[in-house]
Amino acid sequence: MMKIDEALQAATKKLQPVVERPRLEAEILLAHHLGCERSRLLLRDRERLERPEAFFALVERRRSYEPVEYITREVSFYAEEFFIAPGALIPRPETEILVDVAAKLIGQRGYRRVAEIGVGSGAVSVTLARLFPDLQIVATDISQEALAVAEENLRRFEVGDRITLKETSLLEGVDPSQVEMIVSNPPYVAEGCELEPNVADYEPSTALFAPGDGTVLLRRIVDLSGELGVSVVCEMGYDQRKPMEEYFRQKGIENYRFYRDLAGLDRGFIVDFG
Repeated sequence: MMKIDEALQAATKKLQPVVERPRLEAEILLAHHLGCERSRLLLRDRERLERPEAFFALVERRRSYEPVEYITREVSFYAEEFFIAPGALIPRPETEILVDVAAKLIGQRGYRRVAEIGVGSGAVSVTLARLFPDLQIVATDISQEALAVAEENLRRFEVGDRITLKETSLLEGVDPSQVEMIVSNPPYVAEGCELEPNVADYEPSTALFAPGDGTVLLRRIVDLSGELGVSVVCEMGYDQRKPMEEYFRQKGIENYRFYRDLAGLDRGFIVDFG
């Protein structure tokens, strides 16, 4: 008979060679298996573990580098727990900064109609809708799988009446009058870039990679924003400032600025066409 604390110790040991925080991830998987909050594990540490084989099956999935978020179907973003599943990119902490930058602009300008290109899990649009109760959002994606995940999060946070999901490329078929600002975290990883196994083997490549140096979609989104005459807030790779600055110069775009992440790395840009 294996007790909960013994299972946790065994799982931590198994995960140690493959993850940075084996104890934490063991606790997350065990709490998921037990259907309880992670904070409750200490209170239950001497209880008998039911179905230990099912728990260690989860551990083995993580040992094969499957993201813990896909295993638990939960991801933390902006202090909330979002649904996530394979087919949608797992939201990263740095994308919370994209939300912060977009929210500041929305608050300053009083925007009421926003478009998100590449909605993925829906975390960005849902968060913005929760921050601004009067905001109407149209959110697009080319992936049916990602849109299904986003739809679940719209239901979870009860914002489906203010976010319209649309399966399309960029903003094709979207009424321009419904767009005052564009926000996007598009694919921007350069072709041939080697990623960690948990990313490369499990997350959707179409949400990660862009042709060439990775700036193709960034430039297309800038062009689209210019055509519509609206502001754009867009995430980018930490090493893409120079090619984007060169593109802005080529296009004669002067009203732009970059923002940085918490590590001080360039992480995105804002362009004002409005």
